[in-house]
Amino acid sequence: MRSYFAVFFLGLLALEACSFRSIVIHPDIPYMEEGFLDELPEKQLTVYAPKKVKSEPYPVLLFIHGGSWRSGNKEKYIPLGRRFARKGYVTVIIDYPLSPTYKVHSMGKASAKAVDWTHRHIGDFGGDPNNLFVSGHSAGGHLAALISVRDEYFDSIGVASNPIRGAVLIDPAGLDMFTYLVEANNAPGTSHNRTFTDSPEVWRDASPMYHLHDAMPPMMIMVGGRTEPSILHGADRFMEAHAPYTPQPGFYLQKRKKHIPMIVQFLYTPSKTYRRVREFVETNRSHEL
Repeated sequence: MRSYFAVFFLGLLALEACSFRSIVIHPDIPYMEEGFLDELPEKQLTVYAPKKVKSEPYPVLLFIHGGSWRSGNKEKYIPLGRRFARKGYVTVIIDYPLSPTYKVHSMGKASAKAVDWTHRHIGDFGGDPNNLFVSGHSAGGHLAALISVRDEYFDSIGVASNPIRGAVLIDPAGLDMFTYLVEANNAPGTSHNRTFTDSPEVWRDASPMYHLHDAMPPMMIMVGGRTEPSILHGADRFMEAHAPYTPQPGFYLQKRKKHIPMIVQFLYTPSKTYRRVREFVETNRSHEL
């Protein structure tokens, strides 16, 4: 698994050497101070913005990295931020607290805090706060879905209204973590229980599938046909639960893709996945200034 990521990131860095001219990068901006909510650490984000100034602000894409909720960082996704910025998005890539020191609800609160910071400040970077979309791969896809459907995370940080306009989920893990952990029957304190605790109540509470509602933002979901079985099964259950709310959601099964190639495909700039993201954003964005 690590070798796949190493090849991916080295390849992206090599191909991105010429991308600085058309974008502006604002690195390591603190969005959450040490001791926030008496429990969370300081965390930072990086903003990637198109250099060209337009009369109409750019849509915003906030990306949450994967890593099984226990690893990863925003620096590994520098090429992704550059590429989306070159495609016409003000792109925000965040760090968030990781397991085992922090549990899933702390990660949700931090992700919501990053969205709130972005909503309040992204206009300074040419982005449109009224068109803020969240995205994530793997565990990051889970957190993006979770804060999209559960306004409680915004309530917990004192934000009255969820500003998320839509969610782009890339091979998301944990959409139904409750069923996965029940079937896994892990020994207490092992595996994903370090993130989701040993409590079935928390497993269900942190599973986006059980919090769908009429007012939730629209979602675009991309899943690899050869990805991890738990992701495939969770996506199937999620889509079945989602159907009463959106009979024809933006769901794309990429039959030949495994889990890591689902994010590696963004290495290829002409990839049709960029077109799908653009179509999703254009369909769901607000044109009010």
